[in-house]
Amino acid sequence: MTSFRMFLVLVFTVLTIYTGVVAANHGLNLLPVFFGDMAKLAWPGQFNLDFMFMLALSGLWVAWRHRFGVAGTVLGLLALFGGSLFLSAYLLVESYRCNGNVRHLLIGPDR
Repeated sequence: MTSFRMFLVLVFTVLTIYTGVVAANHGLNLLPVFFGDMAKLAWPGQFNLDFMFMLALSGLWVAWRHRFGVAGTVLGLLALFGGSLFLSAYLLVESYRCNGNVRHLLIGPDR
């Protein structure tokens, strides 16, 4: 669990720095670029579509883990739109809340 937590901290740190640099250089107007690439039906768009489905699966898993309650729905939307930046922080916090129990981390402590 320690190695996993260290990886999550690394992901969060690298992504925060990288996102900051990209936002400073190109602004926060991601969606037209993201969906524009998909509309071109080329490899960058295929990657974006695949990534969007992974984000959707991540959001659904987080919401399911919280039994689709209000908090789970909000967290699921954060996972959908926050990507790995959100998910790395979420998993780090939850790994401590579950005391390192992988079963509880994956399916929730109440299942």
